[in-house]
Amino acid sequence: MSIDLTSNISILAFIFGYLAGAIPFGLLLTKAFGMGDIRLQGSGNIGATNVLRTGNRWLAAATLFADMLKGTLPVLIGTKYGIETAMLAGLGAFIGHLFPVWLRFKGGKGVATYIGVLIGLYWPFALLFCGVWLIAALIFKISSLSALIATAILPLAAATTGQNALVFIILLMSLLVFFKHRDNIKRLVSGEEGQIGKKE
Repeated sequence: MSIDLTSNISILAFIFGYLAGAIPFGLLLTKAFGMGDIRLQGSGNIGATNVLRTGNRWLAAATLFADMLKGTLPVLIGTKYGIETAMLAGLGAFIGHLFPVWLRFKGGKGVATYIGVLIGLYWPFALLFCGVWLIAALIFKISSLSALIATAILPLAAATTGQNALVFIILLMSLLVFFKHRDNIKRLVSGEEGQIGKKE
C-alpha cells in the first residue's frame, strides 16, 4: 500500500487535517475560562499537561479530549475516500497541532493528537499507547517520559502489521513527538523534569 501525494483529494485531506489540528484548544479554553494565556504559564505549552499545571483538572481533561478529537475526526472523514486519504488527513492534523499557522507555528507536543489519530486509523494501537503511558506514569510519575516510552513502542507495533504506509506515518509522527520533546529530554537527563500534577 502506497500513498499518492499528488492527487487533489490527498492534498485536500492533508490541508483539512492541518486546519483542524491547528485549532489551539488549550489556549482557547484557558482564555475562555479567564485563566489567561497558557503560553505564559508553566512550561509554556498549549497542551493538556500544561493546563493541568494550573490546577484545573476539568479544563485539562477538556483540552485532552479536544486535542484527541481533532486528530480522530479528520481520519474518520478521510476514511470515506480510502485509508491512504485517512492517513494523510491524520498526518495533517498532527502536524497542524505541532506547527499551527495561527500561533506562528509554535504549537503543542502532539501526544493527545497522536492518540486521536491512532484511534481513527487503528484503535488497538491507541489502547496500546495509553496502556504503556499509564504503566510508565505509575512507575516514573513523569508525563513526558511516559509519552516518550509509549511513542517509541508504537513504530515497532506498527511494523508487525506489514502495512508500509501505516508504519511510515506512525514512525514519522513518533519522530516528531521526540523532536518536540527535545527540551524535556534535556531536563530528563539532568533530573529537572517536573512530575505529573505538580505546578511549576
